[in-house]
This record gives sequence, C-alpha cells and structure tokens, in this order.
Amino acid sequence: MNSASSNEISQWVQEAVQSTPVTDLHTHLYPPAFGGLMLWGIDELLTYHYLIAESIRAARLPYEQYWSMSQSAQADFIWRTLFVERAPLSEACRGVLTVLNALGLDVNARDLKGFREYFAQQKSQDYLDRIMTLANVRSIVMTNDPFDPAERQVWLKGVDVDRRFRAVLRIDPLLLGWPNVADSLSQMGYKCSASLDGATMAQVRRFLNEWLDRMKAIYMAVSLTPAWRYPDDSPTTRVLNEAILPIARERNLPFAMMIGVRRAANPQLRMAGDSLGHADISSVERICAQNPDNKFLCTMLSRENQHELVVAARKSPNLMIFGCWWFMNNPSIIEEMTRMRMEMLGESFVPQHSDARILDQLLYKWQHSRRIIAKVMNDKFQDLAAAGWKVTREQVARTAAAYLSDNFERFVEPTKR
Repeated sequence: MNSASSNEISQWVQEAVQSTPVTDLHTHLYPPAFGGLMLWGIDELLTYHYLIAESIRAARLPYEQYWSMSQSAQADFIWRTLFVERAPLSEACRGVLTVLNALGLDVNARDLKGFREYFAQQKSQDYLDRIMTLANVRSIVMTNDPFDPAERQVWLKGVDVDRRFRAVLRIDPLLLGWPNVADSLSQMGYKCSASLDGATMAQVRRFLNEWLDRMKAIYMAVSLTPAWRYPDDSPTTRVLNEAILPIARERNLPFAMMIGVRRAANPQLRMAGDSLGHADISSVERICAQNPDNKFLCTMLSRENQHELVVAARKSPNLMIFGCWWFMNNPSIIEEMTRMRMEMLGESFVPQHSDARILDQLLYKWQHSRRIIAKVMNDKFQDLAAAGWKVTREQVARTAAAYLSDNFERFVEPTKR
C-alpha cells in the first residue's frame, strides 16, 4: 500500500469533517412543540446577549435606554451600531452574517427590513428541518429546567418531543439554591425543609427520578462558579453525594459540570452581564477519583483552566471533556484548545458543542467550528504521514465521526461499560 499524498489527506479530512452529521451535546434550543421557548429569526439573532454587550459598549448607550426599547428597536440599534456604523469584526457579528449568507440572503444589501420579511415567511417546523440539514446536525441535546415555570408547564401538560431533540435535566437551583430552593420544591409537590434532613433528601431523590423519567433525560447538568469546591461541608456537596451522584450511578447517566461562570458581574447588562473566573481543577479531579463508577462530562470557561482540564482527563477515565464553552468559543481559542486536546488525548474527547440559544446559530457555530477542527485534524494526520504512518481514508472518517458524534454517543449509552 502506497502512502497517501499530502493533498489526498487534506481532501479526506475536509470531506469527512464536512459530511459527518453532528450530535450537538449541549444547546439551549427547543423544537416547535415548546412554543415560545423556540427562538429563531433575525431579531433573535441580533439581540443575542453577546451582541447586546458589544453594542452597548460601542455606542456607550445608557443601559436603561436599551432595556426600554422593544425587541425590534433593540435589533435596529444593534444592526446600526455594529453592522452599519462599524465593521462587524467580532465572532458574534460574523456569525450573523454567516447565517444570512448560508440562507442565501445578500448580506451586502444590508437590508434589515428585507431580512425580516424573509424570516416572517418561514414556518417553524419547515425552518427547523432546513437549518438542521444545512448545518448537518443529526441530534440536538437541549437544556431543560423544571424550575422554570414556562418550561415546567410544557412538560407537565405532556409534550411530543421531536425525536431529533433529547433532554437534559438542568439542576442548578437544586445544587446551589439551598435553603431557598426548599420552598420551590415544596410548591412543586416535594415536601422539603431547608435543613436537608433525611426526609428532604428522599424528596430530592424523588424529584430527580420523576423528572428524569418525565423528560427521558440523557444526563444531568449544572453550571458552577469558580468558587466551587468538592468535597466540602456545603449543601452542594451533600446533595451531590446523597442524591445526584447515587442516582446517576444507578441510571448510568453522566453528570455534566460547566465550571467558571461568575453571574451578574455587571447586573445592568442582565444576561449579558455574566463573566468568568479561574476555577479549582483539583475539585474536578477529586469528584472523578472519589466516584469512579460515575461518568462526568466537563467544560470550563477560563482559558487558564484548559491545560489543567486536559491533564485531569488524562488521569480520569470516567471524565469526558467537551466543547469550547461561551467565552472560549472564538476561533483563535478553539484552535488552540483543539490542537492541545488532540496532542494530549488523541481521539478521546468531544471538540465542540454549539451552546446555541437561537436555532439559526447552528449554521454559524458548526460552519466555523468544522473549519477549525478540519484544520487541526489535517495537521495531525500530516504529522503521522511524515512519521511514516500510512494514513487511510477510513482512519480519517472514523476520527471525524468520533469527534463529531460517536464519542458522546458511546459515553452516554445506557449499557454499563
């Protein structure tokens, strides 16, 4: 067998990465059956919280003036500020243009009215189908919060979930909200006290089991601050050790930790006002080591944590690191992180998730990320060829499938490893 040429390897990588359908393991998306929770269209794209912060900063607009506007007026302001008066250089701005271009709209027309007319003509189900086809996304994993009144009512009434969407039980209030969350649980029919006594912990376990069953959730997830420590004497550790981790073991469900967010660093920006901080990697190492029969997914928000997280994954077979989360989702950082992970973990990680809140964002987040993943994969397979290894089309295709879908699917499969 002759060695593949450099051009052949490049072609194989590009073809494999572009043609492999994605399992998007962490999003904030919903199908049409969830009504107003499904977000899509140009005004939603433009009023995404990244662009809110960027436009207010650029124009030095008073916060109260922005929040007093209707959504369409906010979108007008952001379009004018970031796309007309300035070059749209940021990744968030570029993303909007990528979406419009992928849909066949003329971005050079700069015609916001025309864009709105286009989206107004779309039907949600047909548009969902088109976006998933264009983005080559096979499966969307949601983020589902039973503590949100609007979403809770959808689940309690019964909902026929599009088979391409899978649920995740998001449990931030349950882990981080004691003692106040006891009142919320009691109002939902789970008789809990602030003291986290034995009866309350039993109700917490009942809550988890019932909502996991109702949603058919494939993992549980929480967003943690940089101050999180494991173990300690906090209610968070108690709920983890006495409820969440035992149930996750029984059901063989991963527990996802998204670590490093600092909420409301600038509360006047609302959702756009969150920031980040360097977190304690030893807590990740300890929770994995002390719970070897649990499976953990993890991503971290601080760039300074990324090398530590890769090293932790090398030492923890039950830890799957994933994605370039939030402030990490910029091309220069995605490439750096993906290259480092390939060099230290080979195929055993998930390079990316979209974290999309607006359906249309699947187009740009996956188009941009596939380009970077392919670039790094190509470099690494070229390195193998230079070392005398015979690279094959099959090897390349298998690796692309592992990164874009198979690693996650194998990790969450219910059969015990």
